[in-house]
Amino acid sequence: MSCCAPPLALDGAPDPSAARQEIRLASRDLGNGLRQSDLSVPGLHCAACIRAVETGLARLPGVAQVRVNLSTRRVSVQWQGEDPPELLTALTGLGYPGHLFESEAAGTDPERDRLVRALAVAGFCAMNIMLLSVSVWSGAEPETRQAFHWISGALALPCLLYSGRIFFASAWTVLRRGRTNMDVPISIGICLAFALSLYDTIHDGPHAYFDAATSLIFFLLIGRTLDHLMHEKARAAVRGLMRLAPRGATVLDVDGERSYLPLAEVGPGRRIALTAGERVPVDGVVEDGTSELDCAIATGESLPQAVSPGIAVQAGTLNLSGPLTIRATAKAESSFLAEMVRLMEAAEGGRARYRRIADRAAALYSPVVHATALVAFLGWMLATGDWHRAITIAIAVLIITCPCALGLAVPIVQVVASRRLFEAGIMVKDGSAIERIAEVDTVAFDKTGTLTYGQPQLVDPESIPAGDLAIAAAIARRSGHPLSRAIAAAAPEEALGLREIREHPGLGIEAELEGHRYRLGRARWALAQAGGRQESGTVLSRDGALVASFAFVETLRPQARDAIDVLRADGLVIELLSGDRPEAVQPVASRLGIGDVSAGLLPTGKVERLEALAAEGRKVLMVGDGLNDAPALAAAHASMAPASAADIGRNAADFVFLHDGLDAVPVAVAVARAAGRLVRQNFALAILYNALALPVAIAGYVTPLIAALAMSLSSILVVANALRLDAGNAAVPAKSGPRPVKGLAAAHETGT
Repeated sequence: MSCCAPPLALDGAPDPSAARQEIRLASRDLGNGLRQSDLSVPGLHCAACIRAVETGLARLPGVAQVRVNLSTRRVSVQWQGEDPPELLTALTGLGYPGHLFESEAAGTDPERDRLVRALAVAGFCAMNIMLLSVSVWSGAEPETRQAFHWISGALALPCLLYSGRIFFASAWTVLRRGRTNMDVPISIGICLAFALSLYDTIHDGPHAYFDAATSLIFFLLIGRTLDHLMHEKARAAVRGLMRLAPRGATVLDVDGERSYLPLAEVGPGRRIALTAGERVPVDGVVEDGTSELDCAIATGESLPQAVSPGIAVQAGTLNLSGPLTIRATAKAESSFLAEMVRLMEAAEGGRARYRRIADRAAALYSPVVHATALVAFLGWMLATGDWHRAITIAIAVLIITCPCALGLAVPIVQVVASRRLFEAGIMVKDGSAIERIAEVDTVAFDKTGTLTYGQPQLVDPESIPAGDLAIAAAIARRSGHPLSRAIAAAAPEEALGLREIREHPGLGIEAELEGHRYRLGRARWALAQAGGRQESGTVLSRDGALVASFAFVETLRPQARDAIDVLRADGLVIELLSGDRPEAVQPVASRLGIGDVSAGLLPTGKVERLEALAAEGRKVLMVGDGLNDAPALAAAHASMAPASAADIGRNAADFVFLHDGLDAVPVAVAVARAAGRLVRQNFALAILYNALALPVAIAGYVTPLIAALAMSLSSILVVANALRLDAGNAAVPAKSGPRPVKGLAAAHETGT
């Protein structure tokens, strides 16, 4: 992949010992004598690849564990000893050459470009050959037919050599290792159809099947390209987290001199100078200065956290207001942000192991089709001695049992379901997530930004005198603090002539107006000149005297209570997982009727809770929005995020809902369950089709052309059945609220 370093060792690598040395130097110490090396293997693309690599590397001496992440094409190997095993040599021997993995953001994607180019060539050739075939099927004169056959053959050749090589290379790789996959019968069918068509064209035969071969390549490449794009999308969340880490830090020497060091050279004990607007590079403790940090990446809470000397800070948090000096307590690779990246990669690796229904069904496809085609060929050779007829029937068997219907059984339903969800304001990132969300029995919600809007709202602004509120709003507009924004939004903007405006990090903001000193912020600070009256929260003071107090509340999302009632009525268990303080979480849980509440959770705590539920056999849908939710969204069986979520949260989620209402959650579950029923029906239709068509093909009543038509009809049948989802009763919520959802309790029209 483009995010990786140039290969250290491929076939014929001159110095394997040098490659082992590079792997040892790049490995990470896990303790207890274990080290971990991360390798990039671009050739991974299916469940069979995962099994081959994991099984092959696990046999090497010293290897303790092998994990393959299909989304990132990363292979993580844990090993023991002074020197690493021959990992690159073993990968090459397995047919999957690899090299060291580097965690850099991808610029280009050569594999995607290769697939798109192959798809374009196949589409051009297939469409033109089909146009020529119409004239042949319509009864063209022999001379015209023969000319069209030669033109079709000329067009099919670049399609076969350029576009078909994707399947041929995959088939050859597994055949060399004594294995098989779906690409083997596909490659055999394509090559035999082209070869027989070329033979018949040379000998003035009436039929040629160039159209069947090129169309097959074209449609299969569509699926392969979409699958690759899906995996690349899954990597975006991890890359987004990596971009939050600065490339270096400004460190302070003993004599106070400043110097810039790469992040890898910043170790424990280093003093780091941090200005406003910079992210904390490594975990540390504040030594000097006061400021406010945006800790949403850790807690999900939108309110900034005041920090002062002695308070611990975590890598990735954003310094908002004042300069700080911190002392590092961990290296970058051991800091909080690096741990979040590892959590997400581990979670995506687990999710990549999920085998789609089509993958499981396809495991039996190759050997059955190979055996059937071979038996048909040998039977007709023994019965007639006519090799041309025998091979024609074998080709017909391969084409008529082509996995197009099997391959479309799941994707076409997912496409229709995705469009159905899009009409409901729900975007789908990963097609396999439609299968997973249909299986969930538990829904875990984040609080801030998910059940609530994540922004505080001023309570009862009408009770505050208009003049005092106008002054407070004018001062608040000079600050980016969330509470200041809430006050500013409660009053129209007026030009009041504020002077000497100054913000105090972690305390508030003050200004002079008509000879009076106003302070807006923490009561302990704002009222200090009046002897520190027993007030709390946010206040406005004039010359140290209390003018107004402000209370804030979190606003629930529309349909929040209705959506939870709908899910609970359908038998789903509801939990609330939040990084916020218990006293802030419990009121929201009470308003929504949620009994299972876990508060004060860091990202690792949310992932641990999801893992505990999974260990109980539960399949959890995680609904969250914040940076701190990204590992949990990746670790859950399925996940959703609102469009207002952070980029990393949206990228980590399987579904993103575009409107404000939480009714999107029960709607997504309902559509997914309806899609699951159609998928099972499609497999039944595909099995029935093969059960009827295969004996007819073996009996010799089907030519490759008729086989291609029958294969197309089976695909059309599967598509037509999938389109029934549009005519179903799965609800699309109106803007005013959700409609009844089939299979789920009806949602009320009014929002919460």
